[in-house]
Amino acid sequence: MRNLRILVTALSALLILANCSATPTPTAAPEPAEVGRASSADLACLAEAIYFEARGTGPVGTEAVAHVVVNRAKNPKFPNSVCGVVSDRCQFSYRCDGRPDNLANSDDREKAFRTAQTVLAGAPDITKGALFFHAASMPPGWFNTRARVGKFGGNVFYR
Repeated sequence: MRNLRILVTALSALLILANCSATPTPTAAPEPAEVGRASSADLACLAEAIYFEARGTGPVGTEAVAHVVVNRAKNPKFPNSVCGVVSDRCQFSYRCDGRPDNLANSDDREKAFRTAQTVLAGAPDITKGALFFHAASMPPGWFNTRARVGKFGGNVFYR
């Protein structure tokens, strides 16, 4: 029993450190207008995801990643807010790598916030509804079961 408590405590600490604490998944998706009226927290969460998942992929790549996050927030299979999507069960690898999530590069941080603002303000979805992506340098794995949308900025996108 003592070993189990130690194990549970250690696992809990690891989850907290890795930002992988699961968030409850809501049962209903928001109306698209709700996503368009994003909070400053959603802006910050989206910029964070762009910074870590798409930095270096160029304007098209960063916008495509942002649209995936927003598309998930609109989809009933995912949490119904941008921050909920970004923190959802290690869906984005940077949230679970054990490293601090500091947006240290000011130029890249500014670009991420500008892209997040543009997408949250209603920029057309260049991914046509994509919900998933992976680095083009990686094998597609289970993504092969999804409809491929295209390649944007070094990532491959799927519905």
